[in-house]
Amino acid sequence: MKNRLDLLEQLQEIDLQVDVMKTAQNSLQTDMNGIARALDDAREGLTSLQARAAQLEKDKIELETSHAAELVNIQRSETNMKEIKTNKEYQAVGREIAAARKQVTELEEQVLQKIAQLDELNNEIAAVQATLAELEQNTEQRRSEKQEEIDKVQHDIDADSLRRQAITKELPANMIRRYDNVRAQRRGQAVAVARDGYCLGCNMHLPPQLYNSLFKYEELITCPHCQRMLILKQQPAA
Repeated sequence: MKNRLDLLEQLQEIDLQVDVMKTAQNSLQTDMNGIARALDDAREGLTSLQARAAQLEKDKIELETSHAAELVNIQRSETNMKEIKTNKEYQAVGREIAAARKQVTELEEQVLQKIAQLDELNNEIAAVQATLAELEQNTEQRRSEKQEEIDKVQHDIDADSLRRQAITKELPANMIRRYDNVRAQRRGQAVAVARDGYCLGCNMHLPPQLYNSLFKYEELITCPHCQRMLILKQQPAA
């Protein structure tokens, strides 16, 4: 039984180590996903800016078209004024021309605003494009480095998995099942050290008779409080 307990202890050491490595691997994967997400966000930001610029350009063209149409209307009205014979009609056309000229002025101001907004937005787009190009270059390198770390951790996990398989082959199947069940219930720790009458897994006092039975190594003994498998570890002599 002592040999089996030693194997169980080794098994737990391997499993705890693998747990730590898997946590590290998940963290690396999260970092890697974050790197990709940052790049996607930057690309989406650029696309959004470009869409705004396209809309501004479209609005500017529409204003310029309206401006050109108003100028044509003014020219047509001014031509028609030469043929008007009554003062009333002359005044009416004059008011139309004045209103059209006011509209032309407003359109010109709006066009200038759109041009200024486009210039500012295009400068921002150029800056974002430069940042994105640098980010794309750095992202590839960072992702490659993270992947190398992930692969290295996986290599260590695979090596420990082989060690685990070798150990489990030397233990009874029912003991492995019991170990796995307790491990699942006790946050990964199925084996606990018993010392000086206590279970160090839950820090509870063990019944004296049960504790004394550990010295015989006749059977697998579990803690009555936390159900972990107990392994006797005495204090080294002073």
